[in-house]
Amino acid sequence: MNLEQLRSFVAVAQIGNFTRAAERLRLAQPSLSRQIAVLEQDLGAELFHRARTGTTLTTAGETLLPLARRMMADAESVRREIDELAGLRRGRVRLGATPTLCISLVAEVLSAFHAAHPAIELHISEHGSRHLLEELAGGQLDLALITTSDGAAGERFAVAPLLVEELVVISSSAAPPVARADSIRLAELADLPQVVFASSYDLRRTTDAAFQAAGLTPKAVIDGAEMDAVIRFVERGIGVAIVPAMVVVERPGLRSVRLVEPTLTRTISIARVAGMAPTAAVGVMQRTIARTAAALADRRSSTMQVATPAGAMRP
Repeated sequence: MNLEQLRSFVAVAQIGNFTRAAERLRLAQPSLSRQIAVLEQDLGAELFHRARTGTTLTTAGETLLPLARRMMADAESVRREIDELAGLRRGRVRLGATPTLCISLVAEVLSAFHAAHPAIELHISEHGSRHLLEELAGGQLDLALITTSDGAAGERFAVAPLLVEELVVISSSAAPPVARADSIRLAELADLPQVVFASSYDLRRTTDAAFQAAGLTPKAVIDGAEMDAVIRFVERGIGVAIVPAMVVVERPGLRSVRLVEPTLTRTISIARVAGMAPTAAVGVMQRTIARTAAALADRRSSTMQVATPAGAMRP
């Protein structure tokens, strides 16, 4: 039994005539008759009552028909899946991410994706969440990793939370600890020299709002730095900084403590344009991001409980 035989059987069953079924399948009638005869021989049962007025199914044929349709549907599904995988031999993915994610999550994602699909062309855009959503809406990106809430993204986008991450305070591992315990209060942090991010960073707006709400003024020793510079300045012992927990992973030059009273968090989400089906490559990238985010959260939380996969959140 093969797919060509099943396709011929279904066509004759639907049309009730060998000649017209052969025309639909673009086969010579003798070839179609031969396929049906071989199928009946393999099954050991006649499938059709043949008469001058037409062709009808036997009991065996009626039993086979739904099974044959199901097998043909399964074969078509497999063919579509294989075609999509074949599509990963070429193509592109345009991914946007915030600067803090580019040096942590995105680096891990692109490494894993490129190793599995080296022929896919990758484009990266590094901006704040609002700018990334503008690029997404303008068709310049396929996916965007953002740190804004679902509501802020609006109805134009499909937004899926990946994980919730605490912000931590980092200092140089070569310098004395900034706190006696494994945490530091915001009021204590305000008295320490800080390396502060540029105002375009989502993270800067979050921390500024926290200090303002507490009636505190941070002591900035360097103001307006980009992520790479912030990390280098802190490693050199110039000051401390508030960063997402994932930034500290595998950075021996940094020491981190939790920030409390208040605890600050951010939700990392993946966004794409709503109502638009992703290409095969973009779909694989989206799944790679989700897996990598969960793995990074597990790695970080094994040493400090500051990152939680979004699916594990409790109401």
